[in-house]
Amino acid sequence: MTRADATPVLELTGIGKEFGAIRALHGVDMQVFPGEVVGLMGDNGAGKSTLVKIIAGNFRPTHGEIRFTGSAVHFNRPVDARAVGIEVVYQDLALADNLTAAANVFLGRELKRKFGPIALLDHKAMAARALELFGELRSETRPDDLVKQMSGGQRQAVAIARTRLSNARLVMMDEPTAAISVRQVEQVLGLIHRLKEQGVAVMLISHRMPDVFAVCDRVVVMRRGEKRADKPIHETSPEEVTALITGAKEAA
Repeated sequence: MTRADATPVLELTGIGKEFGAIRALHGVDMQVFPGEVVGLMGDNGAGKSTLVKIIAGNFRPTHGEIRFTGSAVHFNRPVDARAVGIEVVYQDLALADNLTAAANVFLGRELKRKFGPIALLDHKAMAARALELFGELRSETRPDDLVKQMSGGQRQAVAIARTRLSNARLVMMDEPTAAISVRQVEQVLGLIHRLKEQGVAVMLISHRMPDVFAVCDRVVVMRRGEKRADKPIHETSPEEVTALITGAKEAA
């Protein structure tokens, strides 16, 4: 199936958001397709965070329409977005340091076994499923590893495994390579490739130009609440994207 006859996982039309007299977003159109990695770039205050929060169900748009896998959707809270298959891996990862990798993957979604009226946590089943998920991601993370002893790349693997548990159709990753080593950056970019191979759409929110050009199929540039560019990665350059981010170039 080519992109021409594929249904976008996510389609935004005329998305706008106002906070009182402040216009945070205006007229944003955007599509993300299955198995596509889209980089979302822009300076602080460009509107990236507001756009992500609208897609994730934290904010309702003031204007415009969101369609997910072809159907119009209206999110009142993040659980509504998760229910249709949208997951966000935030920069702080929201992991519990004192728990194992498997316990973090299943946090809030624990598997249980019933013994009559008593339900106990099924640690064996959770460890086995977590091991499968880490295997799919080709991560060296082990289910019994404590999160507080993990590298930045391993922590990302745990957070991404959580999104696979829910069979997410779209995963938004907020600055996943910030403040980690070069080797760990390679691990995280590898994890994004694994999601792509499994047909998951990925939106990568990043300030790191090399990462965006290494892993993304397309780049969207935001400036002052508007979309200024939406181009296949092979049709642009780091220099052009930088010019769009800073305003040296108005649009492309």
